[in-house]
Amino acid sequence: MSIPQNLSDATRLDAAVQGTSAPETAVETGKALGTTPTRSRSKFALYARRFRRNKLALLGSVLFAVLVLLAIIGPALSQWGYDEPDFLSLSAPPSPEHWFGTTDGGNDLFAQTTHGLGRSLMIAVSVAIGTTIISALLGAGAALYGGRVESVILGLIHFLLAIPSFLLIALIVADSGGDWRMLTLVLILFGWMMTARVIWSMSMSVRENDYVRAARYMGVSKFRTIIRHIIPNIGSLLIIQFTLGIVATITNETALSFLGLGVKLPDVSLGTLLAVGAGSTKAAPWQFWFPALTLTLLTISIAFISDGVRDALDPNSSAGGRA
Repeated sequence: MSIPQNLSDATRLDAAVQGTSAPETAVETGKALGTTPTRSRSKFALYARRFRRNKLALLGSVLFAVLVLLAIIGPALSQWGYDEPDFLSLSAPPSPEHWFGTTDGGNDLFAQTTHGLGRSLMIAVSVAIGTTIISALLGAGAALYGGRVESVILGLIHFLLAIPSFLLIALIVADSGGDWRMLTLVLILFGWMMTARVIWSMSMSVRENDYVRAARYMGVSKFRTIIRHIIPNIGSLLIIQFTLGIVATITNETALSFLGLGVKLPDVSLGTLLAVGAGSTKAAPWQFWFPALTLTLLTISIAFISDGVRDALDPNSSAGGRA
């Protein structure tokens, strides 16, 4: 009988003689040697580990969490409501009573900034969720159904991409009275096309995989195949598109509100505050710079998170270090 050349051969030989399984013997051998066998990690744990190694992504996560917390509890920290004016402090600079100062109408700027931050986040997250769902269903559906369905969906996408959607959004929301719900709905209706085009191209390769063909041969409906097989396998792309969608929505909402076509007083968003404060950058600079700083921190934090998610999900990326 030949002598085993290494520990692995000895382990298998021992297992064969004693009638035990090799994996169990390997565990016992590892314990005997004072070592612990390496356990396979799930994909989620692997992605989380790579994400944690990205310092900027961690910084963005902490910053974003602080901003969300500020949007939730910030209004309760101020003794003034965002729509409650202090007529004795018109355009007053920052003070212990008004931390960010006041506006020309006497409104507490800290209360308005935290409320505007929450309103902008609510719009951005709602639009990102809505556009991600629509683009995933239509993009994957066009790839799987093919034929006339694919032609109709792609024709609609290319048509909507060709027209100036920003002008259409501005025309529709101009008569909405500044209702943020209408603004959210319009941004969803005109914000899914580019993402759907990308998802369609990704789904074209996914539909050729064996598990999709097997589902078709087994009689699984195409809609169920989209939900159970195609969308989960492009989940990393959807996560990245979701985070990027938040940044894009915040930018669009701020631009519309800055032009007076988005959220309007007495309700406020970060764009509304920037529009109001832009005319007072010299006389009352705090009215502009506090909302501008909040908006900048928000977009930077989400951009860092998006980059971290992209690097964590990309096996070829070295930004997150070795996993």
